[in-house]
Amino acid sequence: MKLVGKLVGLFRVTADLTQAQLADRAAVQVETIASIEQGRRALLPDLARRLDALLDTKGALETAVDNMPEVDLIPAWAEQYMDLEREALALSWFENQVLPGLLQTESYARAVFRTDVPALNDEEVDSRVTARMGRLEILHQQEPPTASFVISEAILRDRLGGDDVYSNMLRHLRACTEITGVTIQIMPLGRCTHAGLSGPFILLETPEHQRLAYTETQRGSQLISAPDDVSILERKYAMLRTQALNTEESRGLLERLLGER
Repeated sequence: MKLVGKLVGLFRVTADLTQAQLADRAAVQVETIASIEQGRRALLPDLARRLDALLDTKGALETAVDNMPEVDLIPAWAEQYMDLEREALALSWFENQVLPGLLQTESYARAVFRTDVPALNDEEVDSRVTARMGRLEILHQQEPPTASFVISEAILRDRLGGDDVYSNMLRHLRACTEITGVTIQIMPLGRCTHAGLSGPFILLETPEHQRLAYTETQRGSQLISAPDDVSILERKYAMLRTQALNTEESRGLLERLLGER
């Protein structure tokens, strides 16, 4: 990331452009260019292509991004997603195993990290819980994203952390249904069709109206920017919303579960 960032800075200076001028021509925020040049943010393939065209670098940046070592790519994509999440205009999130991070309570998050194998030590758990809790302000900021969540009913049946954690999680999730701009739909058990069998994913729209997707696997993560691939996931999400309970039905299920606890 630092090497690619240095290349962007070198090519920009050679083209006699300031960071602000390059950001304006590339239709991104100046902070984006600054973060990339400092190695704090990954250069995404589509932006690499735009910068190559603007700076007349004959594909050098796109080639560099395409050939970044996997050891650099995986944490880079995860870090980049966190930056994008904070700035997103819209988030669409499907989960089938665990509550989305933005909807977790502190005790639930702690229970999730306690299940990691190999086990995390207390310091690592505390650090990850603190980082996750810091993300919750995204739904309550002055200009929050439009956020849609489709979550499997199976998540609500698990009792990670025990009965107290479970009860607090249900109450918190019920409260989240009242947040302005947030919609929560539950995918019920026992369906004959399901558009999300390939696993969880997140869709987001950036302030520049770029549409991206993010997925995680057992040993890595991937930020998806190719329009064709993003389009496929957008169609999957649209189908998931039709298959899930609507918002009123989902709220009713949460209330029934709270009454059964």
